[in-house]
Amino acid sequence: MPLPRNLHCGPCGWSYPHWNGTVYPKIRPRGFHELEYVSRYFDAVEINTSFYQPLRPEIVRLWIKKVEQNPKFLFCAKLNRRFTHDRMLAQDEIKTFKEGLWPLLQSKKFGCLLMQFPWTFRYTEENRAYFIKVRRAFGEFPLAAEMRHNSWSHDEAVGTFIDHRVAFCNIDQAAYTKAMAPTEFVTSPIVYVRLHGRNPQDWTQEFAKAGKPAARHDYLYSMPELIDWRDRIDRMHPYASSAFVFMNNDIGGKAIVNGIQLAELLGDDRRRAPAELARRYPVEMAGLKAEGPMQSRLFAA
Repeated sequence: MPLPRNLHCGPCGWSYPHWNGTVYPKIRPRGFHELEYVSRYFDAVEINTSFYQPLRPEIVRLWIKKVEQNPKFLFCAKLNRRFTHDRMLAQDEIKTFKEGLWPLLQSKKFGCLLMQFPWTFRYTEENRAYFIKVRRAFGEFPLAAEMRHNSWSHDEAVGTFIDHRVAFCNIDQAAYTKAMAPTEFVTSPIVYVRLHGRNPQDWTQEFAKAGKPAARHDYLYSMPELIDWRDRIDRMHPYASSAFVFMNNDIGGKAIVNGIQLAELLGDDRRRAPAELARRYPVEMAGLKAEGPMQSRLFAA
């Protein structure tokens, strides 16, 4: 059976140099596009480049065309770090950031905007007020928020999400000091889940070093761990108009491996896997059809 209509699974990001030769072929056919390839296996991606710089509308329109083969496909995006980490809400920066999202919203290809706050953003009256301020600044968009400090799992904090119709991002991460434990909160019409991996390295660093993937994302979930999250998602998504599940363990293409596995557990019947990954992960990808990239047509049929 296919995935439920309201449920979308996919990876956090799709353009990683270390995916060449693992997720993507080393030698690419003419017309190959990474996003088009990913959209054959998933129904959503989370745009991570928006965390570092505003999106360019013309590039976003190209992305929309690249996923036309999958009518169900949706994009989510991370709010720029200027708003969540630097705590700057300059009107010109807000306007510029929104311009990159309008093509997605207008084409009905936009799922949700994720406000990812750092572990240091604990639940206090000051931070609660700022959370509400950011929410109002981007009120045109459906919103979710990821909190990594466990103080946001307390009743009063969760109530703030409900009061302001922000989806609580339920996360899986390595256990460290006051880290948010796995949750299954539904606080708005949107359910949002992110699985980061449980590698204990580098969780004290907010950002990876330039040119070097974050070690904390080097983690392959076991089947029992994925089944636990399947059960959580099965309990949550019936209460949502849209539910998004994203894998952020990108090292070695593990986000694609675990994403395909988790989507299959949730009902995805595509039964396909990129050929490069099928060779590298024969146990995890067993029983799936290994597919290589297809060359885009030069002329319309």
